Amino acid sequence: MLEPVFRLTQVGNTHPRNSEGETLGDNIPLGRMFINDEMREVVSDVLDSGRWIKGPHSKAFGAEWAAYCGALAGTPCSNGSTALIAALRLLDVGYGDEVIVPSHTFIASATCIDQVGATPVFVDVEEEYHTLCPDEVEKAITDATKAIIAVHLYGQPISSRVFEIAKNHNIPLIEDSAQAHGAELNGQRIGSIGDLATFSFFPSKNMAVGGDGGSILANREDLADKISMAIDHGRLDKYRHDFLGSNFRLSEMQCAVGRVQLKHLDDWVARRNEIAARYNEAFSSLEWTNPPAIREGALHAWHQYVLRVDNRDEFQAHMDEQGVSTGIHYPIPCHLQPLYESHTQHRQGALPITEAICESVVSIPVHPHLSDDEVDQVISAVKSFQP
Repeated sequence: MLEPVFRLTQVGNTHPRNSEGETLGDNIPLGRMFINDEMREVVSDVLDSGRWIKGPHSKAFGAEWAAYCGALAGTPCSNGSTALIAALRLLDVGYGDEVIVPSHTFIASATCIDQVGATPVFVDVEEEYHTLCPDEVEKAITDATKAIIAVHLYGQPISSRVFEIAKNHNIPLIEDSAQAHGAELNGQRIGSIGDLATFSFFPSKNMAVGGDGGSILANREDLADKISMAIDHGRLDKYRHDFLGSNFRLSEMQCAVGRVQLKHLDDWVARRNEIAARYNEAFSSLEWTNPPAIREGALHAWHQYVLRVDNRDEFQAHMDEQGVSTGIHYPIPCHLQPLYESHTQHRQGALPITEAICESVVSIPVHPHLSDDEVDQVISAVKSFQP
């Protein structure tokens, strides 16, 4: 068995950086990249083959990822953002249409809607789970609602009621699963429940492909044959284009790396859950914060372990002094971003729960490559904070 190698990105003579390019210094990082000899070998094999695009690894990775998630069909693509754009195109979402989306998410969950000419309708999230509030989703539905983008934020599966609401109103649902690799809801893998599902394989995610990367999964027969066309100019034959698509393909080298990483995903998710369980137990008695809730019937993927802290700046400074990196996911709600200044919901107080969450969330390391000693250090650092 080949031994893995854990690396931090190094640029010139600068300090080490994490997968998002943030300087780490000597702190325990929010993430570490996984590289092993098998990854190096498959990349070398692809280079030598001369088949760098649209080869056997691309087809195999799409099929293997779909099978892992329990989806009907899958295809890799260039990143999670293009996956969302392609998914909306497959659902014929365009000008005059509305798409319901949470505001507490990475900006790509919203801007994909604008990029197909539709209008994002931001809704508030559940206080306890930080994902779409079913009641708010139902209230936001209009005759113009063409789709729902449901984000499994931090690896927490959304409420099953959101799927039921979408079905009852005959509205297609896209699972934005960029942070939910390996998560489950009521025994069903995330990515296999909505009409379509999208994933990101960005280096900081639960599994990666050696660069930017993503995937689209389909769970409807009428979409299964089209997802690969959507990321390859809307074609099956070289010079016949049946509908609007783009070049959103993923390289053979990255697909080969993804196939190797997929072999380790279950172990990584298990380790994330083991670390999160230790944190939950250690932090349960703290008076100034609460451990993140886990939805009943869910297997959390723990892409991020997020606490809520009222005096966040002081907490982050304390953690830095204790040698532990922290992050904020995400400090500005989508509806308050400058790019949505002309949006009808661009006003303070429009989504009170989302806004309160964004003012207090802070992430601590939970990646699977933490040693037990590092987990102990993170726990000690959190518990020693005096607000």
